Amino acid sequence: MERMAAQGDSDIAPVAALFADPGRARVLQALADGRALPASVLAAEAGLSASAASAHLAKLRDGGLIEVHRSGRHRYHRLADDRVAAALEALAVIAPTQPVRSLRQGTRAAALRAARSCYDHLAGQLGVAVTAALLELGALAATDGIPDTRRRPGDGLSVQLSEHPYELGPHAKPIFAALGVDLDTVHAAHTRRPLLRFCVDWSEQRHHLSGRLGAALLAALIDIGWLARKPQHRALKLTEDGARGLHAALGITPGDCARPAGAPPAQQAPCP
Repeated sequence: MERMAAQGDSDIAPVAALFADPGRARVLQALADGRALPASVLAAEAGLSASAASAHLAKLRDGGLIEVHRSGRHRYHRLADDRVAAALEALAVIAPTQPVRSLRQGTRAAALRAARSCYDHLAGQLGVAVTAALLELGALAATDGIPDTRRRPGDGLSVQLSEHPYELGPHAKPIFAALGVDLDTVHAAHTRRPLLRFCVDWSEQRHHLSGRLGAALLAALIDIGWLARKPQHRALKLTEDGARGLHAALGITPGDCARPAGAPPAQQAPCP
């Protein structure tokens, strides 16, 4: 039997250095909503020159944080996988906030906390409210005896959970169908990505749905016009149709979005 090479601790420094440059960090944040973007768009969103954006993209690609996809003569860049998005979300928890120097910056920050895409699934106040409603209505079921989406002891501040305290509940199929998601189709998808995953939302400190089902849910809500992407921004807007639809399907009303963990229903903040 061949002797296996000894494996040491993870070499964090080279990867951390890729996140450490402000320009590269802005490029990664622009891609954090799961989009595949050309270098020209990334340069504009990150506030970089074309040459600087090209240099940063080359380093991120060589470091394995992004992938490049060709479509005809065009090259599109995207995050390598959802683990990179999870790392960005985790860093957001321990990073100092940028000072808000304008009404525009304040509006943008509030919009990100209200509803945003985290790689390809729904996060923010609306994301945790939807996940909580899925649990309350039996589309999801807790497996650890805790009947809500609060962060459990031992959970990181912003992390994809390695062990998930939920499974599909007895009413999953009709409830997800009301949201535009065919569970049979999602089950049949040929991918190694787990059907159910959950993250600790960095801004709300509660669980939100991710994984294959979370991606399908966000795509469906955008397709049926209940959510809309904001240009050059990973914030999402809840449309009037969406507000009515989520109320009909999940019982979510203004005030259900930002309930602190363990707080009574009266301690609520408005939905986006």
